[in-house]
Amino acid sequence: MQLFIGLMSGTSLDGIDAVLVDFSSGQPQTLATTWLPYSPALRDQALLLQSVGNNELHTAALFANELARLYAQVVEYVLAKTNITADQVIAIGCHGQTVRHQPNAGYSLQINNPALLAELTKITVVADFRSRDIAAGGQGAPLVPAFHAEVFSSPTQHRVILNIGGFANLTDLNPASPVRGFDCGPGNVLMDAWINTMQGVQYDNGGEGVAYHDTEAANLWSSTFRPGQGVDSDGVSIGWIGAGEWLEYTVNVSAAGAHTVSIPVSNTGTGGKIHLELNGINVTG
Repeated sequence: MQLFIGLMSGTSLDGIDAVLVDFSSGQPQTLATTWLPYSPALRDQALLLQSVGNNELHTAALFANELARLYAQVVEYVLAKTNITADQVIAIGCHGQTVRHQPNAGYSLQINNPALLAELTKITVVADFRSRDIAAGGQGAPLVPAFHAEVFSSPTQHRVILNIGGFANLTDLNPASPVRGFDCGPGNVLMDAWINTMQGVQYDNGGEGVAYHDTEAANLWSSTFRPGQGVDSDGVSIGWIGAGEWLEYTVNVSAAGAHTVSIPVSNTGTGGKIHLELNGINVTG
């Protein structure tokens, strides 16, 4: 067997996903998965590091250590679901927690302590996934197109994969051209912010919150993203959401290759506004 463990803690800041995979038979075989939520205190630390603050270096180092211990706990949990031991695993892929993604400024920062994780698990750890691509002029994101190409490519069918994480990204698998992949706009990061503002919960479980609210749009704004442009994490924020308002975004792929993010807002008469910044394009209404 060729066993690897993948760890993911995304920009939605809900927790850590772990998967144990066997790559020995061509197509990856999932052997076990698990998930461990962030504590409110750890989530608050991650949010704190996404903006300018006091003593950031010390805070980031302590957060990295705590995160590595939590990663090690998740590894223990996923192995416990099988008869596989740590010495059988070739490596752990651990991305870390993104706190700043500014590829246009030449960096993307993930908080992580892979050395501590390796020490705690006794397994080789592969980390720092983005910096080489950024050094070569890329966006450093998304990470998944290479995986999508390996698993979902077809010699005859043109396929497009939409992945909605904290940010959304598209992978274009055209058998007649090279693989393309790019961030196309915000995803769960805005949906989570909306449901937290509206109902005081961290995420919309089963879509119940959205289903409850009226989805008739009174206003429509559009901003355009083009392939390779990417999305800066510091460039998407909700400055204010008035009570009773509804927020949604959709992504449309036009024949010309432009990717449009449409943000309709239905105001129930309570007043207020939503302010968004998408790659430097300010949208206020």
